[in-house]
Amino acid sequence: MSDIDGFRNEVRDWLAEHCPEGARSGASGDTGDAMKQWRDTLIEQGWTVPMWPKEYGGGGLDRAQARVLAEELGRIRARPAFMGGMGTGMLGPTLLEYGTEEQKKRHLIPITRGETRWCQGYSEPGAGSDLAGLQTKAVDKGDHFLINGQKIWTSGAQFANRMFALVRTDPDAPKHEGISFVLLDMEQPGITVKPIRTIGGNSPFNEVFFDDAIAQKEDLVGELNQGWTVGKRLLQHERSGQGGLGGVGGTRQSPRSFALADTAKQYRGEKDGRIEDTAVRDR
Repeated sequence: MSDIDGFRNEVRDWLAEHCPEGARSGASGDTGDAMKQWRDTLIEQGWTVPMWPKEYGGGGLDRAQARVLAEELGRIRARPAFMGGMGTGMLGPTLLEYGTEEQKKRHLIPITRGETRWCQGYSEPGAGSDLAGLQTKAVDKGDHFLINGQKIWTSGAQFANRMFALVRTDPDAPKHEGISFVLLDMEQPGITVKPIRTIGGNSPFNEVFFDDAIAQKEDLVGELNQGWTVGKRLLQHERSGQGGLGGVGGTRQSPRSFALADTAKQYRGEKDGRIEDTAVRDR
C-alpha cells in the first residue's frame, strides 16, 4: 500500500468518526448543531485550510494529501463547514508569502477559526479599471499611518471587522510605485461605510470613507511603497481559489461557486449550513 493510499484510509476512518450525519448533504431537520460541531472539528484538525502550515492553524498537508481529503469529503457529501471568505482565499495565502512571522501568527489563526471577517479596499471612484491611479493617502506618523480617502464597490464592508487595502504612501512617485499594502481595523472612528443600494434593494457593495483612519505600522505587508507587487499577488490567489477547502462538498458545483457561497454565508448570514438570506441563496 502506498503512502497516499494509507493516508486515504486514515481520512476515511477519521471522517466516519467525526463527520455527523447532519453535516452531510441531504440531511433533514434542524442541522444547526451538527454543522457547528463539524465546523469546530475541522478547525481543530486544521482542515479548514489543509495546506497551510500547522503553526498557523492549518493542516500541514501536501497537495496530494489535500486532494485526497477533498475527494473523501466529496464522497460522503460533507457540507462545506467553513466560511473563510476573503481571509482564506485571498489574504491568508498572501500573508504566508509576504507577511512577517509576527503578522502570520497574529492574523492567520483567527482567519482559520473564522474569527475575523475581511474585506478588500482596492477600487476607488477614479481608480477602478486603472487601479494604479488610486489616491487614498496614508501619511507616515511614526508608529502608524493616517489614512484619508475613499474606496468603492467594497464587498461585505458593512459586515467586515478588518480590511486589507492598497494606499498611496508616496504621492510623488510614478503611479505603480508609491503604493503600500496595509491591514486595518474596520471598527474604528475614522471609517464610515455606506451601502450602495441596487435596484433590487440589496446592498452587496459599499463605499468606504477614511477620515484620519489608522493603520498600524506593524500591519504594513511587504516593503513600504512596494504594495503594488503584493496587491497583484493577492489577486492571483483570488483567481486560483486555493486558499482553503473552498469547493469541497458533494455536488458538481465548481470551486468558484463554493467560494462565492462561503463569502455569501459570511456576509449575509448562515442558517443550518445554508445562506440565510433567501434572496441571495436563490440566485
